[in-house]
Amino acid sequence: MNNRFFIISMIGLLSIFSLAACGNNSEDGDSSGESSDAKGEINLYTGRHYETDQELYDQFTEETGIQVNVIKGKDDELIARLDREGKASEADLFITADAGRLHIAKEKGLLQEVKSDKVNKNIPDKYRDEENNWIGLTKRARIITYHKDRVNPEDIQTYQDLTSDTFQDKVLIRSSSNIYNQSLLASLIAINGEEGATKWASGIVDNMARDPKGGDRDQAIGVAAGEGDVAVMNTYYLGKMLNSEEEEQVKAAEQLGIIFPNQETTGTHVNISGIGLTASSKNKENAIKFIEFLTTKNAQEQFAKANFEYPANPDVEPTELLKSWGEFKEQDLNLTELGENNDTAIKIMNKVGWK
Repeated sequence: MNNRFFIISMIGLLSIFSLAACGNNSEDGDSSGESSDAKGEINLYTGRHYETDQELYDQFTEETGIQVNVIKGKDDELIARLDREGKASEADLFITADAGRLHIAKEKGLLQEVKSDKVNKNIPDKYRDEENNWIGLTKRARIITYHKDRVNPEDIQTYQDLTSDTFQDKVLIRSSSNIYNQSLLASLIAINGEEGATKWASGIVDNMARDPKGGDRDQAIGVAAGEGDVAVMNTYYLGKMLNSEEEEQVKAAEQLGIIFPNQETTGTHVNISGIGLTASSKNKENAIKFIEFLTTKNAQEQFAKANFEYPANPDVEPTELLKSWGEFKEQDLNLTELGENNDTAIKIMNKVGWK
């Protein structure tokens, strides 16, 4: 009798657990009855740290039900982590600044091809890896800024003008370890050859107002403070300075004029912030949906508005501030070349003594 009572009791408990599980699945699903397991998730490693990015991730989850798990870190450290984790990595996607870094990730075998007609339609060939291992999301131009009261803009129309005697000891620029400068030099290698790029880099070193230090904003503040007369920086940094809550940054930026270099010749250097599908992805279908979402007009408009970046989708206009700076001619390069020339650029910088 006791055994019979025990068996009946166990059956009752199992029934209760079964009903509870069904109830939980029902609550997790949406009105269509699709379970959260069916919607799934993606794991994103990103070197970007903007509130707007998280807002976009939340929108994607709201529209698709796919959860975006975000792991933030420094760009190069995330590449090292992906490399260390290998096929066991839980990462599905990797976002970083600069085509050079994306190329490094590709060369290490950390990325795989993104097969999507939507992505190919939204983002032009030149802002995508030749094998679609990475996709550009936003653009930034590497411009020359100058002090409006101390410099005649006619004297500084090209990157080459930075090496002229006019700007002896007046150039402020970041260090050779900075990927933006490495990619700028890599673009000049593609355009002018290794010899021409070496000559330019040597001229930059000769004209430096001081040893490189700080980021792009520090170069602009240095010009305003009289440490130098001209600086090299990315456009979105200047946009952020002009709209900063810090008075020092606003005042410094307002003293600067803007030059988009080489408009009569080879065009201004443009780089990207981009995304890659990891070779280790366990959620490939959902990850590609996420990439497609970030290349849409709506997402691209939000990128542009919040961070003063140029949209990679040509159907989306930049912000009013960026439009006020005028249209400009870009270098005619596929950005894959920036990564391919990165090692040579670093060797040149070491050779000419660019600290």
